[in-house]
Amino acid sequence: MRKATPKKRIILPDPKFGEVMVTKFVNHLMYESKKSTAFTIFYEALEGVKAKMPNEDKSALEIWKKALENITPQVEVKSRRIGGATFQVPTEIRPDRKESISMKNMILFSRKRGGKTMADKLAAEIVDAFNMQGAAFKRKEDMHRMAEANRAFAHFRF
Repeated sequence: MRKATPKKRIILPDPKFGEVMVTKFVNHLMYESKKSTAFTIFYEALEGVKAKMPNEDKSALEIWKKALENITPQVEVKSRRIGGATFQVPTEIRPDRKESISMKNMILFSRKRGGKTMADKLAAEIVDAFNMQGAAFKRKEDMHRMAEANRAFAHFRF
């Protein structure tokens, strides 16, 4: 498509909490168009989070939002070819891409995790991200470290 940018699709809020962000997360979590299964996994994971953190005064949804916020990167590096050399140029990330990256990282690292069910793995990853540890948080830290190391090439930003 050269001229027209595609229309943004309207995402409906989820049935339990009425949050659009939850539906986006479930869409990333979903395999083979099995949305109801993905919703079940997500809601069970939130129940698991509540069980793991009983002394926390926040609700499970607030814990999940804070966990996502903790693993959301602010900058990333993009390869830029200038004069035959390839530079890693640090760039700021658009807000919608930030949200998407954090959701995908949380799901990716919870899938790689050891555990019995996907809901258990996801709950464990949410708790780790809330406590600023775990693989998804480490990925964010690595992205920031790469951007900091290549700050000298920031003037090549496009």
